[in-house]
Amino acid sequence: MPEDRGRALVEALPRLRRYAIAICRDGDIADELVQGACERALAAPPRDDNAPFLAWVFTILRNLWFDRLRRKQTEGVTMDIDDMSELPADADEDERMDARRTLERVQLAIDRLPAAQRELMLLVCVEELSYKEASAVTGVPIGTVMSRLARARLRVAQLAGLDAGAAPREVHT
Repeated sequence: MPEDRGRALVEALPRLRRYAIAICRDGDIADELVQGACERALAAPPRDDNAPFLAWVFTILRNLWFDRLRRKQTEGVTMDIDDMSELPADADEDERMDARRTLERVQLAIDRLPAAQRELMLLVCVEELSYKEASAVTGVPIGTVMSRLARARLRVAQLAGLDAGAAPREVHT
């Protein structure tokens, strides 16, 4: 069982780090959170519950983050948009600039969401957890997850100046 847990953790590392960066906005802190989550997951006794492994590890990481916030009483540093990966080279300059401005507006809109909505956006839309898994990670009922996420999506569209009712624009990669 510990060998299976270790293998599952290795497979989950990119997703754990991405989630950690998303919640704390600092690569060094994210690395500390991921390391701490892995240490705790490996040291934990065998699990008898049927909760998905990934949701369990995300919960450990999330709890470590909240512990850190309580200790430090600070928020994470915002990641600079220029540190994000570049747009495809085949897009013309106007498309790239338009896409960068849209990305900046969306990032600012997400940053303005209440913490509970922002966290669910990250878990479901970025980390692709199911509503059930996001419910397990956050400890809120699945109906609350769904309603918070719906409100968050609408608010991001409003704040970013996007038409929430229109079909999303196709992105060429």
